[in-house]
Amino acid sequence: MRNGVSARVLVVGAGGLGCPASLALARAGVGQLTLVDPDRVDVTNLHRQLWHRPSDVGRHKVESAADGLRRAFPASRVETLVGRVDADNAAALFQAHDAVVDATDGTATKLFLSDVAVATRVPLVYGGVLRMQGQAMRVVPGGPCLRCLYEEAPSPDAVPTCAQAGVLGPMAGLVGALQAALLLECLEGGASDTSGEAVLHVLDGATLRGRQVRVRRVPDCEGCARPRTPVFPEESERCTR
Repeated sequence: MRNGVSARVLVVGAGGLGCPASLALARAGVGQLTLVDPDRVDVTNLHRQLWHRPSDVGRHKVESAADGLRRAFPASRVETLVGRVDADNAAALFQAHDAVVDATDGTATKLFLSDVAVATRVPLVYGGVLRMQGQAMRVVPGGPCLRCLYEEAPSPDAVPTCAQAGVLGPMAGLVGALQAALLLECLEGGASDTSGEAVLHVLDGATLRGRQVRVRRVPDCEGCARPRTPVFPEESERCTR
């Protein structure tokens, strides 16, 4: 990979999506990975968060994941931040990297990260997984953003959390790997878009089928057509990825 060796990638979330995404990016030779997550490893995480071992329960996820990356790829440069990407640090973190993986929980947080990507013009790859389904999409300058799909976050009662609904472990791995593939495409020249379209990749673990949904930029979108100042949600939906 020509551009990956010098690339700096921010991975927001070191759980079910962030672990396989970081594995694929390190294996592809990405020069530097920065892992951000405030959470600690819980025993319920182990079936889908591949860097975390039983002995890591109670440790900060970014520390456990960084240790796993360094064991597998001793030459990798891995930095960690125990905490959230929020209104105080988001712009600086995004601008210090070439691309971002959104491996977070909750639509409100994902919309915030999409807004920051638009404001900073740093490519971001969105991903989400719940039960046996997952999806991923690139957000790049000139293309549609996540608010073109979801203008606002649904109410907490409208969508079950991962803890309530469950997550198929292998599905998290598939979506995280797909996010890495889409991000690598950004690094190799696909970091902007003049078509005004994006592709939402949808995976169904029950049928073992995938489909692609064309997403067009919404003319009056508050995220990318009329950019708003990114506002970090006061209460993000939380689950254990």
